[in-house]
Amino acid sequence: MTETISFTLNGESVTVSTDGERPLLWVLRTDLGLTGTKYGCGKAVCGACTVLVDDRAVRSCVFPVRGVDGTEVLTIEGLARNGQLHPLQKAFMRHDAFQCGFCTPGMILHAYSLLLENPEPTRAEILKGMENNLCRCGAHTRIVQAIQTAAEEMKGGHAR
Repeated sequence: MTETISFTLNGESVTVSTDGERPLLWVLRTDLGLTGTKYGCGKAVCGACTVLVDDRAVRSCVFPVRGVDGTEVLTIEGLARNGQLHPLQKAFMRHDAFQCGFCTPGMILHAYSLLLENPEPTRAEILKGMENNLCRCGAHTRIVQAIQTAAEEMKGGHAR
């Protein structure tokens, strides 16, 4: 059944009319043209589809779009502000924390959620917090370094 769902997407008001059970991932990619959010496993296991809903990391491949009605959704396309990359994006580049880049949007957004929750995580807390985001290229060490670097930079109030 078609529903009208309104939410804030990357700072802009959006309204879609679609089946409310449809995964958020496909609404973002197909209806709204935001292809930074990736389809990986389709079972909420890999984390490639991670977006933030009210600053909480969710797996958009299994998250029904009706769940975002009245919320704020952040995708990788909305993380940079005024043409300036977010500290996490800069740190991922600085540390070469990706190879193929497929998992990178989900990694960055999950890390962002982690840092909002815990602005000064230990290495162990980063490892625990990121353990369910998979990278087949094996860039995990560089990903952790990038998150540590971004956490340091974000202490100065650059979280958003």
